[in-house]
Amino acid sequence: MGQLRNKILDAIVKKSTLKQQIFDNTFSTFNELKETLFELASEIDDELDGKLDRRVRIEYRDRGKFEAQIQVASDILIFQMHTDIFEFDSNHIIWQNSYVQENRDNSYTGVINIYNFLSDSLKYNRSADEGYLVGRIFINREKCFFVEGKRQTSVRPMAFGTRKIDRDALVDIIETAMNYALNFDLLMPPYEENIRVTVDQFNTKLDNSKFTTGKRLSYDFSIDDI
Repeated sequence: MGQLRNKILDAIVKKSTLKQQIFDNTFSTFNELKETLFELASEIDDELDGKLDRRVRIEYRDRGKFEAQIQVASDILIFQMHTDIFEFDSNHIIWQNSYVQENRDNSYTGVINIYNFLSDSLKYNRSADEGYLVGRIFINREKCFFVEGKRQTSVRPMAFGTRKIDRDALVDIIETAMNYALNFDLLMPPYEENIRVTVDQFNTKLDNSKFTTGKRLSYDFSIDDI
């Protein structure tokens, strides 16, 4: 019983210390990301001044301690920091990385998710509308990082451990996500998908949420380039 108790105590000390360090790294990175989003929004807005209709918005918004968003024309990117620390499943490619193989503690990471929504979905409170996960930033105890996501190529899993997260990396990740969202167009759902509607949709749902809207509604949203 004494040996088991010691193992429990050792595990608590080791795991809690490790996870708290990763949380602190992820949280400080997220705060730097917020500052970077604010600066990018201001810079892009200035560069577009006089070039387009002022109703087209480039706007940063702080959504709380663990969320922030940037609106780029008709798209919104929401950056959300998860408060938990994760390890990867046994089939993930990260286990082939020598940096992780050398020390398993390097495999534990915090995560910042990047979601793409239509700006009208939030503006009109269309709660049934769909958003899409277009990127994830993983950060470990040494502030090393890698990125999964649409067109995200700055640091792939096999390069994990070769670079620490910094402002330049954040700018690259944000601009890649913005470029993807702007070129990820809203497709008209197949005719057959909307061939029937109920009376309830018209008579009882008097808000703007009568019908679900999403960029790839009724189409596959593949992860072939993640």
